[in-house]
Amino acid sequence: MKEARVILETERLRLRSWIDSDRDLFREINADSKVMEFFPFRRSHEEADALLKRLNDSIIETGLGFYALELKATGEPIGFCGLSLANMPEIFPAETVEIGWRLATRFWGKGYVSEAASALLDFAFDKKHLDAVVSFAVAENHRSTAVMKRLGLHRVASLDFEHPRVPDTHPHLKHHIVYAVTRDEWLRQKQRADRMR
Repeated sequence: MKEARVILETERLRLRSWIDSDRDLFREINADSKVMEFFPFRRSHEEADALLKRLNDSIIETGLGFYALELKATGEPIGFCGLSLANMPEIFPAETVEIGWRLATRFWGKGYVSEAASALLDFAFDKKHLDAVVSFAVAENHRSTAVMKRLGLHRVASLDFEHPRVPDTHPHLKHHIVYAVTRDEWLRQKQRADRMR
C-alpha cells in the first residue's frame, strides 16, 4: 500500500487511505472479541489482510470506503470510519451508502467516532452530494445505535432486516435495525446547531 491519501481532517483526527503500517491495528480489531461482539466470526491475520486490501481498493476506485482513522497528534491508527456502498441488493437499492465505524477498544469512550462520523456526514452531503446515508447494526448493539442517534440519524423501522450474510448458527445476530438521515435533514440540524451557538 502506497503513501496515505488523506480524505479529511477534524480537530483531533485524520481520515485517510490505509498504509502497510496499519496492518497490526487492523488485525487486532478484527480478532478482538469485544470489537467483534456483534459479528458471527473473528478474522485470521490472512483474512484481515485480504479485507484491508479490499477496503483500500474501494477507496482508490470510488473515493468511498471505510477509511483508516488516525490520531493527528501521534499519527497512530485507532480503527476506521467511513462511507461505503451498502452492497446488499436484496435489502437496499444499489446506490445506498452506509456510514460505519470500528475502533480498537482502548480508544472507546473518547468521542472519536462521533467526531469522525459527523465530519463524514458533512462530506457525504456537501462534497459527494448524496441524498441520504444509512447506518445499521444488530438490534442489541446499543453502543453503535447510541452513536447513530447522537449524529442525528433517526430510526427507520420499515427498513429493518434479517442480515442475509449472518449464518443460521447465530440467530441472535441476524436482526438488524436501520437508522438514516437525508441531506435536507442534516442541513436543518446544522442550521439549528449554528443558531444555538
